[in-house]
Amino acid sequence: MGLLSALLTAPLAPVRAVVWVAQRIADRADEEYYDPAPVWAALAELEARLRRGEIDQDAFDRAEDELLDRLDEITRFRQGLR
Repeated sequence: MGLLSALLTAPLAPVRAVVWVAQRIADRADEEYYDPAPVWAALAELEARLRRGEIDQDAFDRAEDELLDRLDEITRFRQGLR
């Protein structure tokens, strides 16, 4: 059956290739979106802006809360909790 099924499903090979490529792209996008490094860098930059007086404490607190929420989301994703 291996040869027969290979011959019968051969026309589907381009579709399977497109699906495979799409899955690789989705996986790469997830890796980038759920990378905590840019969030940590943004937190460091936010703190530096506060120290330089570019933003006030309220703006810092709001932005920090958003970034910490993002880190929680990343942690849940990496633990498989989505």
